[in-house]
Amino acid sequence: MKKFALLLALAILCCEGWSQADTRRRIAFWNVENLFDTRHDTLKSDEAFTPWGENHWTIKRYEDKRNKIFKVVAAMGWPAVLGMAEVENDRVLADLCKDTPLRKMGYEWVHYESPDRRGVDCAMIYRKDQFKVLSSKAICVSDSAEDFYTRDILMVHGMIKCSEKWDTCYLFVNHWPSKLGGVAADRHRLQIAQKLMQTMDSVRNCAEGALVLAMGDLNASSDEEAVYKGLGFGGGCENALGFYNLTYQVPEGVGSYKYHDAWSCIDQMICNWDLEFEVFAPDFMLIDDQKYLGKKLFRTYLGMRYQGGYSDHLPIIVTLP
Repeated sequence: MKKFALLLALAILCCEGWSQADTRRRIAFWNVENLFDTRHDTLKSDEAFTPWGENHWTIKRYEDKRNKIFKVVAAMGWPAVLGMAEVENDRVLADLCKDTPLRKMGYEWVHYESPDRRGVDCAMIYRKDQFKVLSSKAICVSDSAEDFYTRDILMVHGMIKCSEKWDTCYLFVNHWPSKLGGVAADRHRLQIAQKLMQTMDSVRNCAEGALVLAMGDLNASSDEEAVYKGLGFGGGCENALGFYNLTYQVPEGVGSYKYHDAWSCIDQMICNWDLEFEVFAPDFMLIDDQKYLGKKLFRTYLGMRYQGGYSDHLPIIVTLP
């Protein structure tokens, strides 16, 4: 435990020095993999993440998870904004921002409860000295007529500090349905993509020059229908509306998610500015892949087996000019 604390302190010192040397602002996204507290919410199917549930989710494991998220945020150089997926509620965000060293960097959060039956939502944390929230809302993408309920899109209108000036921005945090739903899930992802792009285009037309950026776990790579058709990227990095899919900057074989032996970028950023993009893949978030060789993600759980890692996704980052 003492060794871990020492390594963490050294990482923080290094990142503080780096962030002071590089004054450019960063916006990041990360699916943090099941950030649940240990309490049962009777309105959610969260029983697995309780001390008596199948995942044996204890206070100790929850605190370790929270500290690992803080460590990654520090290692990323304290981004101005971090969009998040798979966050249970306000309580876990308060614990993260107030009971870890994120407090010293002035992080606050934006979150709305969504109708997802498992109880996971999109959220955003931000540094108050680099980002100011002007308004926010949840965009519903569920369909009660089909008994389909999923995570809302979180929309945040704010001002972000770029160099020495403040720029208007509109940020959209996404977590689209997984592939487990088969053909129906494919259709819903396509519909969500179309609604997102319509909303982004409308906002961009009303706020000329503003940064309009969607980030999230799309559960689809750039060659799947939801992206190339729903978002309009038919094999190119720019669509007809002038938005860039920044994921096209990622070299082949690099990704934010690994399935069997293949890495892919199902975590993506769509933006009206052509920004520098990267997948954040520090060594401590990866472990040796004995089955498929190379490296794989150091996850919190593998099935129901606790591994004590970070997440089943890597973060993605854009750097502002």
